[in-house]
Amino acid sequence: MEKTFNRLAGAVAHATGRPWAFSLCLASVLIWAASGPIFDYSETWQLVINTGTTIITFLMVFLIQNTQNRDGAAIQAKLDELIRSGQGKNDFIGIEHLTEAEVEEFRAACTRAKERQVAA
Repeated sequence: MEKTFNRLAGAVAHATGRPWAFSLCLASVLIWAASGPIFDYSETWQLVINTGTTIITFLMVFLIQNTQNRDGAAIQAKLDELIRSGQGKNDFIGIEHLTEAEVEEFRAACTRAKERQVAA
């Protein structure tokens, strides 16, 4: 089930980021707006666009978040491997799991190291 969801989430995220998807959405809104006079701008006419956009937005949030989570984890794994295999400090591996204050300590240490390097 997870692999199927990941494939679906990736495909939807890829497809919705394309120009044709935006054009389709824009055309839908324009057609809806143009049909307003035909339906006397009724509550049902308004409900159609509100319901449609709410459902699509609700579903897209989960699909895009899933894709971003996987992408972020993959990038983090790549960075960790570069640190591990290179000249970086291994202390930085896994800092994404620390608290914000702990990460800020690492950032401050990097700033101090940079300033020492520039001064030397």
